[in-house]
Amino acid sequence: MTREVGQATDVRVLEWLKADLAENMGILFKSLLQSGHDASIDALAALIINSYILGRRVGINYQVLDMRIKHQLNTSISELDEVHHIQGDLTQLQSYIESRGKDQKKR
Repeated sequence: MTREVGQATDVRVLEWLKADLAENMGILFKSLLQSGHDASIDALAALIINSYILGRRVGINYQVLDMRIKHQLNTSISELDEVHHIQGDLTQLQSYIESRGKDQKKR
């Protein structure tokens, strides 16, 4: 019985996280329309946090997710030769993530 309750709780938590993800996406879209810079930052931060927690809840380690993000950035950068402005965004993000990792290693 306890295992079933735990599984039901896990399902509810996953559903809550998915609903929160959708809600924050809506908040982000609305804030972009209204030029609400602080609201956009808050919504983006909430989306990133939700993504990490949702991943952990379905068995994805934070480090594995980070590694996959880096891999996808590398792949996307090499595939987007024609779209230079998007490639520039991806390259900047890649540099930021790499420098963030170096800063953490120094500590």
